[in-house]
Amino acid sequence: MVVQMHAVNFKADVKLKNFIEKRLQKLERFYGRILEAEVFLKVENTKEKSNKVAEIKLVVPKGKLLVKKLSNSFEEATDKGVIALTRMVKKRKAARGY
Repeated sequence: MVVQMHAVNFKADVKLKNFIEKRLQKLERFYGRILEAEVFLKVENTKEKSNKVAEIKLVVPKGKLLVKKLSNSFEEATDKGVIALTRMVKKRKAARGY
């Protein structure tokens, strides 16, 4: 799986990139046909503490899966996104009969 990361209006450090890539690699255990993952990390301009956004798009054969999660940190938002994608991938696998 090819992982592309985009940090909008800030520079993401290597530790964060490695964390996200490691979490996304775990999705291949459930569905080995993931072609590409694209991650957008953004900071929303709000007064609230939970202003970190992680958008994750997975490209799979004949479709795309997209989640957008908001949290206090990028790590937590990524974890929430991966949990949601795990459910989506399992459903897709069951529906397609792989």
